[in-house]
Amino acid sequence: MQVHRASPFLAATAIIFLTLPSPALSAPPSAAEKRADREALKTALMEVLQRAPLKASRVGVYMQSLDDGAVVFSHNADELLNPASNVKLVTSAAALVSLGPEYRYDTEFLVDPELGADGKVKTLYVRGKGDPSITTERMWGIVSELWHTGVREVGEIVVDDSWFDAERTPPGYDQEDTDRPYMAPTGALSLNWNAVAIYLRPGSGPGAKGTVEMEPPSDYFSVENQLTTGSRHSRRVFVKSAPAGSQQKIVVRGVLPEERGAAAKVWKKIDNPPMYFGQTLKQMLATRGVKMKGKVRLGLTPSKAKMLHVSPSDTLDVILKRLNKLSSNFVAEQLIKTMGAELRGAPGSFTKGMDVVEHFLERDVGIPRGTYVMKNGGGLNDANRFSATQLNRLLRHMSERFPFAPEYLSSVPIAGKDGTLKYRFEGSDAVGRLRAKTGTLESVSALSGYVTSAGGERFTFSIMANDFAGRAGPIIAGLDALGAAVAATGSSLGPSNAVAALADSSRPASAINDVAARIKTYLDLGKQRDQRNIGFLRTAWRSERDPAVRAVLAESLYQSNPHDYLGARTLLDSYSATGEVYGRLKEVARVLAVEVPGVSSMVELAAGGNTEALARVLELAGAAGTDPQAQQEMSEALGEVARTAPEELVVALRAASAGDRDASTSLLARALVQAGQADHPFWKSLRRMLGASDPRLAAFAKGLDSTLSQKVAEAKVPPQDGLDPVQVVAPAGAAPRPPSRSGNPPEARTAETSPGG
Repeated sequence: MQVHRASPFLAATAIIFLTLPSPALSAPPSAAEKRADREALKTALMEVLQRAPLKASRVGVYMQSLDDGAVVFSHNADELLNPASNVKLVTSAAALVSLGPEYRYDTEFLVDPELGADGKVKTLYVRGKGDPSITTERMWGIVSELWHTGVREVGEIVVDDSWFDAERTPPGYDQEDTDRPYMAPTGALSLNWNAVAIYLRPGSGPGAKGTVEMEPPSDYFSVENQLTTGSRHSRRVFVKSAPAGSQQKIVVRGVLPEERGAAAKVWKKIDNPPMYFGQTLKQMLATRGVKMKGKVRLGLTPSKAKMLHVSPSDTLDVILKRLNKLSSNFVAEQLIKTMGAELRGAPGSFTKGMDVVEHFLERDVGIPRGTYVMKNGGGLNDANRFSATQLNRLLRHMSERFPFAPEYLSSVPIAGKDGTLKYRFEGSDAVGRLRAKTGTLESVSALSGYVTSAGGERFTFSIMANDFAGRAGPIIAGLDALGAAVAATGSSLGPSNAVAALADSSRPASAINDVAARIKTYLDLGKQRDQRNIGFLRTAWRSERDPAVRAVLAESLYQSNPHDYLGARTLLDSYSATGEVYGRLKEVARVLAVEVPGVSSMVELAAGGNTEALARVLELAGAAGTDPQAQQEMSEALGEVARTAPEELVVALRAASAGDRDASTSLLARALVQAGQADHPFWKSLRRMLGASDPRLAAFAKGLDSTLSQKVAEAKVPPQDGLDPVQVVAPAGAAPRPPSRSGNPPEARTAETSPGG
């Protein structure tokens, strides 16, 4: 274990931070004024909690003054709730205290005792120690260092992953079966956060084969490219990865629109981290000019091996910024195993790491074992339980802990400035004053951290909402209103006015023709897909009050950088199936003779498996009503989602309201008929889900199979002008289908892309 001493500078920094004078220019408030401020704050907070989205949820809130220790507000504060990614506050605190802010990971490169004079290396050993921060760029630097040590030929590469045990994922990850990057496994040797970028580019014209490129390129991947180029409206892309021995198979099929121009990018998790590392290293060495003769294999480094090069990581305080500001599950789980290896002995394991965390919480923070549940370090899925009181206690402890307070606070997102809070709290006193960790899962939203009020008082707070129905946007707005109220304490605006300003719903609905002209301008900017427009679009979105125009601005932000999680988050929070958004945008679409703005982007997110986007698409299908154009558009949308995210679509249908589910299955049946394809992926997935381990999901899949089969039969195109109808045949082994209008059986359909924060 590495031992680190706190520098005098760090200790001084912590002291300065915690003893800063009040930023207020006026004299400190009197006791009476402080009591009045506290009462105004309590009134504002209770007002927010009584609003419909939060009132119908399980909510725990705890706020405390760092200045005098008084509990400012408490609501269900001792109830154990799912904190989602707020668990990363626990993981980062334990790692910072246990390992020290100056801790570095070392990745070692060794050779047999004698390096030949001609630069020939029989075996290059690579021994990992869990570094979560090695990227393609760093690996190029490592290759350069190896070249300059004289390496010119390598027989084989042995990757030594033994610093961690063989269990790749912690409890909670078993609740999902997906290849998405937020599920990346751990590894003592890891590269690019154990995810890979897959770039997709259309061909020269309709029908031309598309291009699939891996970044970084590596023999670890086996690519099956069935990507073609289609018309402007074509966007059916399916990307799937799966283990293939010592390789990983990437399957890409579907159609990419010719107009896209720049390459689309999809991220997938890596299945075998050490082999990914080793194969990529081999290719980079060959590119640098090193002759590679042998293979890459797993193995142990012999004790007699000679150290050739050591690549140190950044210090832990820098790594924590990626953990908390970007909410990286991968970094969190790497830290858990690192603590296990360093303090309990190699190999590092989740069990050993959790023991270190629990010891820290009990000994240092005063939270006894058994009073909470923590199964993983990142907060993924339904695996953890903490109370708002407990998280607040941790935050208070870390603010008083020398010399870790500055590093801990600097790792947390700043409202309106960076990380997962970059685009939240805009226009409120919380911007720049509030630092907090976000947390988002299905039916879970959380926010915990620190805030300095306008009056100069410092607070810790923890807010968690569980078991809410519908989309997360209104819940997040409620959490932001709570934070904004605290930040406005002591200001001329006051907590209640701050809440009203942040949640202002008095947005004027302009005449459709006027709105259409403005929307056309923003649509044109979005089509440019130019990141240089983001600043302008963000300012316009922040100041816009018409909800339909805000939704279009959000789509243009997303289109300007589809790979930015926060842009997607803005779109999801701004776009709804309500009359004031989707209803008015349908009118605008008729005026401008375009597709309904926002739908294609929402479908793109849903086709990538985004849970919220899937729910929104089903809501839009329900809101299409009897409008033929809207029905056709949503039918095509559901067809695309069914092709690329079939299992996720079934889960979303199960969670949808009865009305939205009925409308969606009718439109989906129409899409399946129009597809005219006998091996549609949706049927395959639905059949697999009939045998799901969850009996409730299996029962739903069975009912959906029956309902959808009936609707497919009803949606068949009747014979016209001597043409044969579209035939829809049941998937192999399916239950008997109702007869079609012509007496023939229906046709067989034998039968993804940040985060969270």
